[in-house]
Amino acid sequence: MDLEIGSNIYRNTDGTVEVEGVPQLTVTLKRPDGPPIVNFVTFDASGRMTSKMVESTLQFNERRALELAKTPTGLKLTHAESDKVVLHVEVQAPGHVVIKQASFVTAKGHTMDISLVEWKVEKRRMSGSTTDVKGGAVAIG
Repeated sequence: MDLEIGSNIYRNTDGTVEVEGVPQLTVTLKRPDGPPIVNFVTFDASGRMTSKMVESTLQFNERRALELAKTPTGLKLTHAESDKVVLHVEVQAPGHVVIKQASFVTAKGHTMDISLVEWKVEKRRMSGSTTDVKGGAVAIG
């Protein structure tokens, strides 16, 4: 599967995204055209887990702070009060998944932002690259 994260294309991934060395997001496809099956965790600034999504279902959602909306080709996780997007994942083509937008805290307490043009975490940012990860995980940060 190919993952597109902030205009960066990661080819031949296993669907895992490691942020600052910690697996924080996993996307799998039962069918090449979707919907994506997403596992994802969020943290607060001190590194404490605040939500956990397992197989595209919120299993833990501290203070019901997040809302999950699903479509036939993706899902969007937003903050209930601010409507700010935490994670937006879509299947764009068979075997090609796009993380359209995201803003969440990593396990190390840093903010990870993804837009259509780049990803950035701490002082690192990347846009417009193509990488073959040869069946492994995407490493960010």
